[in-house]
Amino acid sequence: MLHECLGMLEFFDLAAAPSVPWKNGGGSTQELVCWPPGAGMAGFEWRVSVATIATPGPFSAFPGVDRQIMLLGGDGVQLTGKAAGWEHTLDQARVPFAFAGEEPVDCQMLGGTSTDFNLMVRRGAWRGALQVVRSAQSLYGMGAGLCMVLQGTWRWSDGASTRTLAAGQGVWWVNDEHHGEHHEEHQDECRRVEPVGAAFNTADGEQSTTLAWIALAPTR
Repeated sequence: MLHECLGMLEFFDLAAAPSVPWKNGGGSTQELVCWPPGAGMAGFEWRVSVATIATPGPFSAFPGVDRQIMLLGGDGVQLTGKAAGWEHTLDQARVPFAFAGEEPVDCQMLGGTSTDFNLMVRRGAWRGALQVVRSAQSLYGMGAGLCMVLQGTWRWSDGASTRTLAAGQGVWWVNDEHHGEHHEEHQDECRRVEPVGAAFNTADGEQSTTLAWIALAPTR
């Protein structure tokens, strides 16, 4: 089962997320969350997914949507914004890059298949940022968000229970005022995610505990 639900807070495991092939055959997508529930690609307010890119080609256009993409693994891709005349080499893992969804973007492979983490936010409904963090984070005061372990072991807690998260596992949430329920305020204050054990540098010079962290806030 992909999710374990606790109100409007759901755990996920990327390894169990269905992979949906693209219509053009150039890759596939594993959707982690699409808000609001049941919204399609034309009506979502924010969406987080992991995509596997296998062949070159244009990105789909999403007018009115702000996009952020981050390489998770593989050789990476070369992105070209044809209308605005920009180019970006997405070849460094865990470094987010932002662009407008309506921008015509061409994608060229730098080698073999690459895997990318994607955030899409409907402009005028929400604003949000994708970051890579290495220290404890609190869910308190956020409209919504998502985190996924990239490296190491992390622990989610709400003051009453805990859950250990390994690479590819995570949780997404929407605060009470956005789904019509009310819980004790102290529960939100206690919700946090933190690395387990002391961080250290790996053989390639990277830190041993890293987390993809998305903080979202409504704009209306």
